[in-house]
Order: sequence, then structure tokens, then C-alpha cells
Amino acid sequence: MFCIKNGYKSINFSNYLNPEKIKLELDRYIIGQNETKKIISVAVYNHYKRLFLIKSKKILLEKSNIILVGPTGCGKTLMVKTLAKIVNVPIICVDATSFTEAGYVGDDVESIIQKLLHECNYNVELTEKSIIYIDEIDKISKKTDFFSGKDVSGEGVQQSMLKLIEGITLSIPSLVEKKNSQQIFNIDTTNILFIVGGAFSGIESIINFRINQELNFIKKNFELTDIINYTSSEDLINFGIIPEFLGRLPIIAKFKELSESEYIYILIKPRNSLIKQFCYLFLVEGVNIKFTFNAIKEIARIAVKRKIGARGLKSILEFVLLKAMFIFPSKNNLKLILIYKDVIVLNKTPLFIYK
Repeated sequence: MFCIKNGYKSINFSNYLNPEKIKLELDRYIIGQNETKKIISVAVYNHYKRLFLIKSKKILLEKSNIILVGPTGCGKTLMVKTLAKIVNVPIICVDATSFTEAGYVGDDVESIIQKLLHECNYNVELTEKSIIYIDEIDKISKKTDFFSGKDVSGEGVQQSMLKLIEGITLSIPSLVEKKNSQQIFNIDTTNILFIVGGAFSGIESIINFRINQELNFIKKNFELTDIINYTSSEDLINFGIIPEFLGRLPIIAKFKELSESEYIYILIKPRNSLIKQFCYLFLVEGVNIKFTFNAIKEIARIAVKRKIGARGLKSILEFVLLKAMFIFPSKNNLKLILIYKDVIVLNKTPLFIYK
């Protein structure tokens, strides 16, 4: 039996949280990605169990930070935010592209801890048990500027993050000045769970080349289904993540592209699904709007074809409903708008049904 303090509340993991329960909670918000959910559920459970076992000092357990690999719009950020709610700890999400090597214009990596401390209302104990998610980590892969020969936002930033992720005590000033002075807080990052993520666009060709080499089967058009599932540490290093940085992120969780059926589920099933949101926009003016299943299926098919992820569904719906949203406010006695397949495929006008 073990527990951790989260804010004003103690969570008894033996009764409340275990990997299966964490995954069940994730299933309520995240569509698909079942294997990834299992990996992350176990990793998060073990991380907070480690925090409790540190007190015994019998065996020193190292932290298991996580790297998320997968295409844009597949649920990486939502997964992390949902996890933070489940374990009831604060989280901050930052963009790796905003950071530069010390001495250059831009944020330095220590500002991450400053933002987290502020989010925790300057509670040091809570800050040291929180989660930090660094997105777009693939954008700081090794690269050199042609003109200066410097790498101000790539390898240098990765190097500056090493001690932060592994564990270091930092003196962090508050963001709020009191009586013309800033209070200084000593924050130990050893027990902060770091999760980083990125789309790693183009890594598929690196994976494909490695697999061909390993199989001694060189064939230009050789392809694997869901090739991102075969991502290894070697592939991430070849992409531009330095070995020292990757060594501090031992758990690789891979996100596959969403399927057509998963897009359909996202469109209609969640409590705050996009179709429900648009239906509400019409309903507040007394007009119902309905989609045929074939129309919804066509929207999902377009999303798969364009590889735009769940975020891109809204842009498709905005385009599909443009005519309806332009016409219906000026119509009297309008009862129902029907969106059928040809509205999407042939850009036809929706069917307007009057009272």
C-alpha cells in the first residue's frame, strides 16, 4: 500500500490507481492507441510508486521519462493532459521550438521550471512531483545553421536539457515581484516526470531503411503497415536526437495514425464531439441539423487521405457547413438541415426542410 500527496489530497494507489484503472480513464477521452495507453499507464504508475519507495532508501530507483512518437493530431498532448487529471497533479505543456541555447534570444530551459512553479502556486513540494510535457521535440533535432555554423535551437538545447531531465537543483525566481524583490525557490527536478513528444516527420524512411538493412532485403518500395510502431532508439538518433538526451527518456510510446473508424468515433461519440458542437450552433437558433452516416464516413475518409489528424476534422466540417451556415440565418420557418454524402463529395447545397 502506498500513496502520494497531490495538492490537498492523498491518493492511495492500492485502492484508487493501478495501470488498468489509468488505462480505463484514458479510454474515456482518447480514441484508439490501446498499446500506447498500456505503456504510458504502466510508466506513470511506476513513476509515482517510485516517489513513495524513495523514502525507504533500500534501492535507488531511476526515473523513467517518456518520449511520444507519432503523427500530428493523433492525441499525444491530450493523452498527457488527461494523465495529469487522472493522477491529480499539475502539468505544464511547453513548445520545444521556443527554447534556445543559453546566450541567444529566446527562452532558456530553466524557464520551464519557473512556469511549473507558478502553475503550482509556488508550492515547492507539489512542483517537484508534477509533470512537464515538452512538445515538438523533433524540431530541436541536430542541425547546423549554414551561415553561422551554430546550432542554437537543436543539439545545444538538447544538451542544456540533460541535467534538467535527469535531476538538478535550481534556484528559481518567482514570476511575481513582491516589494521590488523576487523570492527565490530551490527546486529539485529529480522527481518531476518529463514527457516529450513530436511528430518526427520523415522518420518513416529512416525506419524503413534500417529494417531493410537488418533483413538484408534492399528493395526501394518495401513498406510496412503502421511503420511508426517499429521505431527504435537507433532511428531517433539518426533523426537527430542525441544519444545522451534519448538515454534519459527510456520509454518510447508510439502513436499510430488514426483509422477511418476512429475518426468516425471521434466525430460522433465523445461528449463534446465536433458534430455535437456544430449541431448546438444551429440549435440555438431553433434549427436542427443532421448528418447521414455516409456523410460522416466521407468526412472521416477525407481526414485519412489528407493525414491531418483529429485537429483537422474541424476545418473539414467548417468547409462542409459553410453554405448551410451562410444561408440558414436568413431563412424563416426552417426546421431541419440535412447533410448527405453529395454535400461533401460534390459540394452540393444541403437539403433544407421547412416547418
